[in-house]
Amino acid sequence: MPRRDIVTIGGSAGSLEGLKQIIQALPEGLPVSVFVVTHLVPRGRSYLSQILNRRPGLEAVEGSEGEKIRPGKIYVAPPDRHLLIGKDHIHLSRGPKEGLHRPSINITFRSAAANYGDRVIGVLLSGMLDDGASGMWEIAGHGGITIIQDPLEAPFPSMPLNALQDAPVHYRCPVAEIGGLIGRLVKGEQTPDMEVGEEGSKRPERFSGFTCPECRGPLYFSEPGPVEFRCRVGHILSLKTLFDEHCSTQERKLYEAIVALEEGADLAEFTAGRVEDGHKEELKKEAAQLRRHAATIRNLVEERLVPSID
Repeated sequence: MPRRDIVTIGGSAGSLEGLKQIIQALPEGLPVSVFVVTHLVPRGRSYLSQILNRRPGLEAVEGSEGEKIRPGKIYVAPPDRHLLIGKDHIHLSRGPKEGLHRPSINITFRSAAANYGDRVIGVLLSGMLDDGASGMWEIAGHGGITIIQDPLEAPFPSMPLNALQDAPVHYRCPVAEIGGLIGRLVKGEQTPDMEVGEEGSKRPERFSGFTCPECRGPLYFSEPGPVEFRCRVGHILSLKTLFDEHCSTQERKLYEAIVALEEGADLAEFTAGRVEDGHKEELKKEAAQLRRHAATIRNLVEERLVPSID
């Protein structure tokens, strides 16, 4: 029976109440180290460690670089920093975003799996898009246990649903049951029935033909497991995130074209009032043409249909 003493919990929109319930429900004196990653405003201050510190017997702190990992503590990822779980200590990094997020749930889950293998329990809560799915795949692949909040209960079910689709999930249950389940798994009173595949399999990368929406560098993608795209800088995006971000980029570029055309029309009209009569009509025609082009693009934006792949 493997020793389960590393608990990683990730969540985003709608996850705070569930996170508090889980921490409160953990059995007293449980010999675990808990790592919490939620999506935060980069320049804001996080009060999550203070909120979670109301649980007797488990001290919650915001993680700091090089801090020793100790049982009975909750380590919370600070804003704008990835939290990586090393051997007996943690690292904080301002490295490239993953899935447009820093901190990234995937990065924390992946580092826990790489360094602690079957000692890890991964929990994924409510949130939008699919951060955490790849990390859950890694945890399961290294022999750890994966738990998701029941999507039917989650205020924003996309994250647990995507994990259910892309990764082996051992348990799907309401948040009210997760704390007790973790306690039984740690004590060895419960073991998952589902067996999971190869441990630590290397995923080969191939050039995708796409570019990174963050830095415009070439993207390479990897399989098996959840499809992920990685650029040379180190940005990592899932297929759903890449598709969503490219749709936003397309719309942004169309609006930039409208601004350029309408500004060009204004400039042509302004110039027409300050040149000789021989050029006035040409400039007025130019302004009218630019406004027609801007109106055409505006209609394209309004009529455009963007499919959802959730």
